Amino acid sequence: MAATRKIFVLDTSVILYDHNALNNFQEHDVAIPIQVLEELDNMKGGNETRNFEARGFIRMIDQLSRKKLINQWVHLKGQLKGKFKVILADKPKRMDAEKIFGNNKFDHQIINAALVLMEENPGKQVVLVSKDICLRLKAKALNLPAEDYETGKIKNVDELYTGKTTCKVNSDTLIDSLKNGTAVSPESLLLDHPGANQFYILKHNRKKALAFYNKGAHTLEPVSANPVFRIKPRNPEQAFALHALANPDIGLVSIQGNAGTGKTLLALASALEQRRNYRQIYITRPVIPLSNREIGFLPGDAKSKTDPFLAPIWDNLRFIKEQYSDDPKTMEKIDELIATEKIAIAPLAFIRGRTLTKIFFIVDEAQNLTPHEIKTIISRAGEHTKIIFTGDIYQIDTPYLDAESNGLSYLIENVKNHSRYAHITLQRGERSELANLANELL
Repeated sequence: MAATRKIFVLDTSVILYDHNALNNFQEHDVAIPIQVLEELDNMKGGNETRNFEARGFIRMIDQLSRKKLINQWVHLKGQLKGKFKVILADKPKRMDAEKIFGNNKFDHQIINAALVLMEENPGKQVVLVSKDICLRLKAKALNLPAEDYETGKIKNVDELYTGKTTCKVNSDTLIDSLKNGTAVSPESLLLDHPGANQFYILKHNRKKALAFYNKGAHTLEPVSANPVFRIKPRNPEQAFALHALANPDIGLVSIQGNAGTGKTLLALASALEQRRNYRQIYITRPVIPLSNREIGFLPGDAKSKTDPFLAPIWDNLRFIKEQYSDDPKTMEKIDELIATEKIAIAPLAFIRGRTLTKIFFIVDEAQNLTPHEIKTIISRAGEHTKIIFTGDIYQIDTPYLDAESNGLSYLIENVKNHSRYAHITLQRGERSELANLANELL
């Protein structure tokens, strides 16, 4: 084992993605450049997830360093764990990243720290681990092995669970029963259930029926295409989404799909339809800074700063209101729900520390969250709360996430077998022909 043991050098981006990363390298040793601690110190204040990750890691290092000097190798707790060390500032004797790339960036000092370790440990492989692609490329240019942080990544995302299966059946009677609104026993059908709860498009000759396999009840339930709050599903997948959103036995729903497939609109319409069942409807999305600038540079109060980021949610709510142009009372009711904060729209950071009890909670653009953020949100759920995550795993706006490492992919893959969870992937755009053209051809 000693011959194959490696030294992994962690970049700041890895810690901000997962503050517990230190413990995920099995028997291998882990080193942290002192510059990483400096960057984390600059990020420890605030209410964003990265601030919590920074503080969590700093506390962990504090525990490790009690009665020990962490500029020397320290054994990590647990069986088959390696050692840990903070690397102090130093210059490599041969290749100097600061001379090659410039000396005004912590990134180049972090590369140098790893290069020093390579010189000090010729018998071990030293690997720089970073979520930053450019940093990895610079390291490789200097013959320093570099890898992405793999923990939590989902392989083969093109084969990610879709929640839906199309299959043929050999009975018109079954199709007719489902179309008449009658649940049927799945015993006679050879149905594959990739997840605990599964949607089906069942076909026989020219007949077709939409169904939902409910694992808890072990029944095949009919899925209707009826409108919800005057939003009519335009394809089977949208009908499946509305069914999951309305199902009281399902506490956690994810809806994945390209732009224009109706993810947010369906979730909002369903929330309004069920508004009497919940204390509050809460719609949120992560705030992604523009050009890496924080929202603080925007003028105005907190609402003025965050409204531009939340505009797509308001657009969907406005569209729903327009469906009731012939019903002023309902339009006024929606305005009243907003004014009294029965419907609340706010950035995700604003829910920190809250317990979400009896809330219909929609998290839009969930692909911009880390797996740890997804877990944190779900852990806030109190009694009678329903949580919906919507997003497109191929449209990510944060620099250190991709289709494999984002929280939405992680959720879909890891929770698909739970009886309180349902997922559907929307594939057909319904926004407009131009939007479909962009998705399909550009």
